Amino acid sequence: MAEQHEEVPFDQDSWDERYRSKPAIWSGRPNAQLVTEVAGLRPGSALDAGSGEGGDAVWLAQNGWRVTAADFAATALDRGAAQAAELGLGDRIRWLTTDLTTWVPDEKYDLVTSHFLHLPTAQRVPIFARLADAVAPGGTLLIVGHHPTDVEGAAHRPNVPDMFFLAEDVAATLDESWESVVTDARERANVIEGHEVSIRDTVLVARKQ
Repeated sequence: MAEQHEEVPFDQDSWDERYRSKPAIWSGRPNAQLVTEVAGLRPGSALDAGSGEGGDAVWLAQNGWRVTAADFAATALDRGAAQAAELGLGDRIRWLTTDLTTWVPDEKYDLVTSHFLHLPTAQRVPIFARLADAVAPGGTLLIVGHHPTDVEGAAHRPNVPDMFFLAEDVAATLDESWESVVTDARERANVIEGHEVSIRDTVLVARKQ
């Protein structure tokens, strides 16, 4: 009998409903790898692809970046926009409701970042290619995901292996226009169901010539 995989909805309606069902899905804090990799960069323009409720976008704006936060869940973007307005950052973030599976960025950014954008390979690869193309000369591409080994560990990831990837998989799709490409699998502590567990992030950091 063929192995049965858990069905995980990743469509726009399902995500909007998920956000509507709770007052907040994420912590509101910026992702750890974003802070690590971006803290030393000179602020400029940034694209946060798959921004959710805007924790990363708000942190970037607080640190001097002009941000486009793109996601297809309007409920999440509304929450991010409300938080940004409360912090006086409304003019530093553009909240863009769009489907990354079809959207083509129409400008170049000094930083393009995407955290935990998990889709089937056939959808994910062209999205990452468009994000890489949206990096301006001298800019940075930061792609972070859940490492595939977490599926079988204590992290309780859904059993959908086609939606997880290695940083090396992304690096293999980049052309010669990149002057440096770093791939890594970084361990960090996280609390899941009340227990602290060690999880791993897939991390790609690339600098364009």
